[in-house]
Amino acid sequence: MTFKFTRRRALALTGSAIAAPFLWRQARAAYDEGVTDTEIKLGTTAAYSGPVSAIASYGEAQVAYFKMINDRGGINGRKINLISLDNAFSPPKTIEQTRRLVESDGVFAIAGALGTPTNAAVQKYLNSKKVPNLFFTSGSERFNDPANFPWIVPLYPSYVAQGMIYGRFLLENKPDAKIGVLFENDDLGRDYLRGLKQGLGSKAQTMIVAEKSHEVTDPTIDSAVISIQAAGADTFIQFTNQRYAAQGIRRVAVSNWKPLQIIASNAASIAQTLVPVGLENCKGIYSARWEKAPSDAAFANDPGVEDFKKFVGEYMPKYNLEDLNAVPGYNCACAIAEVLKRCGNELTRENLLKQATSLKDLSLPLLLNGIKLSNSSTDYAAFHAMELIQFDGEKFVGQGDVIQI
Repeated sequence: MTFKFTRRRALALTGSAIAAPFLWRQARAAYDEGVTDTEIKLGTTAAYSGPVSAIASYGEAQVAYFKMINDRGGINGRKINLISLDNAFSPPKTIEQTRRLVESDGVFAIAGALGTPTNAAVQKYLNSKKVPNLFFTSGSERFNDPANFPWIVPLYPSYVAQGMIYGRFLLENKPDAKIGVLFENDDLGRDYLRGLKQGLGSKAQTMIVAEKSHEVTDPTIDSAVISIQAAGADTFIQFTNQRYAAQGIRRVAVSNWKPLQIIASNAASIAQTLVPVGLENCKGIYSARWEKAPSDAAFANDPGVEDFKKFVGEYMPKYNLEDLNAVPGYNCACAIAEVLKRCGNELTRENLLKQATSLKDLSLPLLLNGIKLSNSSTDYAAFHAMELIQFDGEKFVGQGDVIQI
């Protein structure tokens, strides 16, 4: 651990030999590696290349957000130096880039990193180094483990909780459903599936007629979709990313199959998932959300959305508002900035962890109205509500009140 000790403080110490030991301890307690009087250095990784590079705007939004913060004077007088590296959505690449950020760049914390398999790859490493992995985007429950991994602090809503919502929805609205599930063969897909089964309860065994997994490197999932259709499913659920969800929807469209369709929230991008397969083929699809869609007319006069539009207009001028991937990146960056602000001048990793795990009714600009974040040192889960949505051919529409999870 490196401590910053400025010339100004050194001169102050010479004025009182008696006070020197006390002041030295204060100076040591004030900063950890990656922090100076003028800068806080953070690191992150995102998928700027590779199989899911279509979600690159997630990382771009974070970089742009902190540029905006710096243009406004920084946080408590310090500029934020966010080093965002490409992980290509590859666990080995993520390990390499994260080690570089920690061991070569000397970052204060990893903040807002993207992906379940990528964050899983560095979970043990960062925890052993006592470097906070703060507010990253994954809903896998493996990351909410403060007893064993106290330095790993997720933000994204639980995949298990979202799967439970879909299960309960089907029990209430289609109790005789024959469900076919396509899921990523990783923590994301398995958590969603586990939640679905919990939501269905004792009826899971009879209602689920097919389960097919795929790897995130598979060129196509067509054969899995055909197999699910052949099993007699009348309800098709995809717990996967945008690329494969689009393939699944397209395969349904070109077949003589008319199932009720549900896609995971991380695939519910109009621009990246639905537009490529034709919006006419997506009408009726269900998903879930907890964030506002900046392109949706229903949020046109929302102050948080108005601020976001001004932000992307100045700092991401090529951004398409239909691309929702920037929204969680923006919200994560807002949460990170808030926690850094609360740290004041006590910029130690211990204090950063304390502030990040003691949220109480925190509002973020692009969260749905009524959704606030709260967590604790014994339960890092910060999201406790979301909304079921359905695509009407042009936009996703909320289906009733926000659901508590």
